[in-house]
Amino acid sequence: MKYIFAFCLTLISLSASATSLALRADSAYNREDYADAIRLYNEAIAGEGVSSNLYYNLGNAYYRDNRLGKAILSYERALALDPSNEEAATNLEFVRTRIEDVPEDDSSFLSNVHGNIVSNMSPDAWAWTALVLFIIVLGTVALYIFSSNVTLRKVGFFGGIIVLVFFVYSLVIAYQTANAFGKHDKAVVIVPTTNLSSAPRSTHSEKEKIVPIHEGTKIEIIDSLSTPDDPNVGKWYDVKINNTTRAWLDAQTVEHI
Repeated sequence: MKYIFAFCLTLISLSASATSLALRADSAYNREDYADAIRLYNEAIAGEGVSSNLYYNLGNAYYRDNRLGKAILSYERALALDPSNEEAATNLEFVRTRIEDVPEDDSSFLSNVHGNIVSNMSPDAWAWTALVLFIIVLGTVALYIFSSNVTLRKVGFFGGIIVLVFFVYSLVIAYQTANAFGKHDKAVVIVPTTNLSSAPRSTHSEKEKIVPIHEGTKIEIIDSLSTPDDPNVGKWYDVKINNTTRAWLDAQTVEHI
């Protein structure tokens, strides 16, 4: 019994410590000591675990410290944990207007609609929605099987098909949102400028195309390649920006969302 009691006390102590760190970080932010706020928010995340609100606050501190790449990265992480975090989404869009040469959004109409639907609720809310819809599907199946009324059987059949479609869609969204954080296929440029290259090497010929991209640019990682013989870059990422531009860049210049 005493070991269980000691374990509980340890958990309470750790939780109080993490909460204290978050409160101290808020205090540092309010007195405009943004460097200390950044340190404390990161310590709170390490001690308490990831949180959409903590990453949102961390993003604000990075923005005030004029570290736009890190601010965008933090807001992206906040939204990966909770797509319905409207404050993080609003601040992300604002900070994006501050970066140079923002890549044009060439996402399809359906992709944008899907994104807007996903951002309406948190992963937990989508999971509960899927559960409720599944129960309704079971109800429509029962109505179709056991009802002797032809009209009710038709309602059960066609209504069940419609609800089943929404159930599958909400289940897919719940799975996607629950696994968005830590997927490591998206990253953000955290250095002032890096180069997209047509080949994974730091020394280039005149025929190879080099395109600079700036801090805060979001990229999708397709593949990676280690180059131990390259004196300047040890690892490259094969990346895609939007749906059109694909090239190589130095892995050390980006950080995973």
